[in-house]
Amino acid sequence: MTAPGSKPETVDQLIDHKLTAPLVAVRRSFFARYPLVVIASLMILAIALVAIFAPLVATVDPLQLRPTLRLKPPAVEPPFGTDLFGRDVWSRTVYGARISLVIGISAAVLSIAIGLLIGVFAGYIRWLDAIVMRIMDGLMAIPAVLLAVALASLNKGAANPILIVIIAITIPEIPRVVRLVRAVVLSVRQEPYVEAAISVGTPLVKLLWRHVLPNCVPPLIVQATYICASAMLTEAILSFLGAGTPPEIPSWGNMMAEGRGVFRVAPWIVLFPGIVLALTILSVNILGDGLRDRLDPKIAKRM
Repeated sequence: MTAPGSKPETVDQLIDHKLTAPLVAVRRSFFARYPLVVIASLMILAIALVAIFAPLVATVDPLQLRPTLRLKPPAVEPPFGTDLFGRDVWSRTVYGARISLVIGISAAVLSIAIGLLIGVFAGYIRWLDAIVMRIMDGLMAIPAVLLAVALASLNKGAANPILIVIIAITIPEIPRVVRLVRAVVLSVRQEPYVEAAISVGTPLVKLLWRHVLPNCVPPLIVQATYICASAMLTEAILSFLGAGTPPEIPSWGNMMAEGRGVFRVAPWIVLFPGIVLALTILSVNILGDGLRDRLDPKIAKRM
């Protein structure tokens, strides 16, 4: 065997060293350049695993009422204390991760898909651009939270309230995606390879699919992370204002809304879901910044 600091002696060891050294260097370089991104990714993974395995992680049923244990402070049991109705705050926080992640991811996917479809055609077809962008400007003139509150309030008593919340959050995000995609398309359509494809008679759909859409993917990936974080925050705001998910559903916004009246007596009802929400949004935003640095060639060259 060779010493830890010595060079490989056999041919096999030399080949293994040549193959694994670049991989190790890439890992070390990535961790050294983006330590916060790695930590944020691990945080998001941990929260996602907790949400997936919520029945195993939660101690009791999040909807179970235990009046004899109401407003019990954090201890070994229960770890996060209890609320006004004796419900376990830890279990409700764990199940609240499901609501926030589902709403955040769903709003990001829907807004990206719809915004991409509209933005590509608006940026490439000139006569359609003026019509679409005036509609988008009108939607962006309305504050996103107010528009979401209005849309969610119009559908009280719906069969699927979470779907209504997702739609209410998605609609204000679509204009931002449309403007981003339109800007990318306007710059790409001037490229020589796009003009060459047009000159040889490439069909519009094929042209957009092969030459325009690939250029929209990197900025949309970054935008999706910001939309996901914004959607989770908006859901908490809507629930806090009473216009989001129904009060019986354990979401972080509902928990903070229920605990604000007894904050001086039982601050843990607001603090624990608020801290988890803040960490989740912060982690998603840091991940988005890291993806932007990796996917943007101009930033990547300077680093």
